Amino acid sequence: MIPGPGDLRLVTLAERPDLGDRLSDHNGAAWPTFMLQDPVADRLWHHLDDELAAWQFVLLDADDEIVVGGNSAPLAWDGTVDGLPEGWDEQFERTVAGLQAGVVPNTLGALQVVVAPDRQGQGLAARMVEIFRRQARAAGFRALIACVRPTDKHRYPLTPIERYAAWTRADGLPFDAWIRLHSRLGGRVVRPAPASMTITGAVAEWERWTGFRFPDSGEYVLPFATNPVSVDRDADRVVYHDANVWVVHDLAG
Repeated sequence: MIPGPGDLRLVTLAERPDLGDRLSDHNGAAWPTFMLQDPVADRLWHHLDDELAAWQFVLLDADDEIVVGGNSAPLAWDGTVDGLPEGWDEQFERTVAGLQAGVVPNTLGALQVVVAPDRQGQGLAARMVEIFRRQARAAGFRALIACVRPTDKHRYPLTPIERYAAWTRADGLPFDAWIRLHSRLGGRVVRPAPASMTITGAVAEWERWTGFRFPDSGEYVLPFATNPVSVDRDADRVVYHDANVWVVHDLAG
């Protein structure tokens, strides 16, 4: 067992496989229904619970309740910006392809961090990023990479991610809170990922997932969506691209 911050204990899913269902519920509760329909995640997530369980981190309180869940997975990366995956989906696919081909990883890829609602605002997301960094460095990896989903991008869905990622505050730090946290911990923004995750479905499926009605073809702005969704009623198809930003934490030295 790895010491956790303060009154919390840090365990991995490999150490506590009994936490699998609870961790899934903890993480899933943080997302709107449409964000849980990614086909790549649906197809590959079981690898995190199985072969990659040692890279799934959980912070527990004194009552053994989950306070923070942190999902990550190693992969091979050549260290160049062009060599980064297109986005979150491709990162996950590269991890699993490398795992199955026996490729030796040299990088840890962060997948998500979810803090319990009643413990938010206590710096625990930063603690989990620090855990990712520490464990990656202990494994001898060159970097921690994260295809970050900006906290407030959904408030500016019509602004291209290329522009949003470049916004700064008066103090020069990134405008977005989640990007800013990574920056304060040593991460550097390297490029946007405008189609990091792609979710498609029939019109009726999207109406069920969102509670919205799409009476005509066109672009729609939805709560918590980082980009508008594109509706084609003639083709009975809705397409959504989740916009993220690549952040790299260099660990060498």
